[in-house]
Amino acid sequence: MTEFRHTADPAWPPPAPVERVRLHGPQFEADPAKLYAAIRDEYGPVAPILLDGDIPAWFVSGYREMHQVTSDSQLFARDTRRWNQWDHVPADWPLLPYVAHNPSVMFTEGAEHRRRAGAISEALAAVDQFELGTHCERIADRLIDAFAGSGEADLVAQYALRIPLLAVAKLYGMPEAETPALVRDVAISLDVGPDAMNAHLRVQAAMRALVAYKRDYPGIDLPSQLLASPAGLSDEEIVQDLLVVTAAAQQPTANWIGNTLRLMLTDLRFAMTLSGGRGSVGQALNEVLWHDTPTQNFIGRFATRDTQLGGQRVRAGDLLVMGLAAANSDPLVRPESAGSPGSLGNHAHMSFGHGEHGCPYPAPEVAEVIARTTIEVLLDRLPDVSLAVPADALVWHPSVWMRGLESLPVTFTPTYVAGDPAPIGRAR
Repeated sequence: MTEFRHTADPAWPPPAPVERVRLHGPQFEADPAKLYAAIRDEYGPVAPILLDGDIPAWFVSGYREMHQVTSDSQLFARDTRRWNQWDHVPADWPLLPYVAHNPSVMFTEGAEHRRRAGAISEALAAVDQFELGTHCERIADRLIDAFAGSGEADLVAQYALRIPLLAVAKLYGMPEAETPALVRDVAISLDVGPDAMNAHLRVQAAMRALVAYKRDYPGIDLPSQLLASPAGLSDEEIVQDLLVVTAAAQQPTANWIGNTLRLMLTDLRFAMTLSGGRGSVGQALNEVLWHDTPTQNFIGRFATRDTQLGGQRVRAGDLLVMGLAAANSDPLVRPESAGSPGSLGNHAHMSFGHGEHGCPYPAPEVAEVIARTTIEVLLDRLPDVSLAVPADALVWHPSVWMRGLESLPVTFTPTYVAGDPAPIGRAR
């Protein structure tokens, strides 16, 4: 397929026809890491790709190129209205939720982005992480109580997927009774499916109602902090930014928990410490960010002018898809074998992005408190937990964008006896 010419820049010579890789389809579901390596071998660190509907873009798989793109917000910007392919995007394009411009912090630039992102960082910095950890322990205990007596569970559906937004509900000052519908709609909105946009609108309505309530009845919570911020955010700005925080907190954190549990249940390096070596939880969490990062790919950045990147000629308005997982496995910066001891303490991964538009501090710390606490509680409560199926029978969710399991079936010794005031096995 021939690249579309950017008509806004007639001086730029039309590029030669190029074979583009389709960044969608079953090949990504089977073994994405193998495909990323093949793309890098054939095209180098920046590859011409086709998204759903054969929409052209660039795939950044090189670590150095990813660092360059995320560090230079002047050349590679976030406002999706810069995209030069809007005339070719159908109204029902499945990736529209990722690129449809809205007034959230995600699509702001320059001073406006710093104002909005700064307010979020200040609000998150006010979170008492010790108190959050204690709350996550209670959430984990309650969820485990529901299945501890059965001796079996699906740690994705019954545990990992339920935890993050229950924690966020606490940070937002929301009644927990309202979170099940929110969890469902956030998951649907983050997936590429026919109801993604409708689910996003339902989540938006929930956030709008929450902000209106907090304006009248402020508390010690994230929405109230944003309402009181010296940044002078409007209610609609807060609604949109809470949507960003909610989406970033739910599916990525749930997948981080599930992928880490999978690693600890399938890798012999962690098996000997399941019954008490809590240091291994931190190692496993970090290793997952390198090898099975929850957000595999991200849309994206848009070139503000014609430029060169990774040996490719990028035109003004071109979309760059950020291959976070591919960059993490770039052999030029990660020559060591997978899982080698030297990689366990290395936090230079791209899993939280980088630069001005990276995950705002201290959001990664907050996510780690949630993930680490709930994994530790599970291993403490169910010390003999083990996979109920062979490791190679586990199925990854079919998504180019997120990396997470469909299910994680386990068995363990039942610990709940009917009539007991609390489950056996965890000190109260």
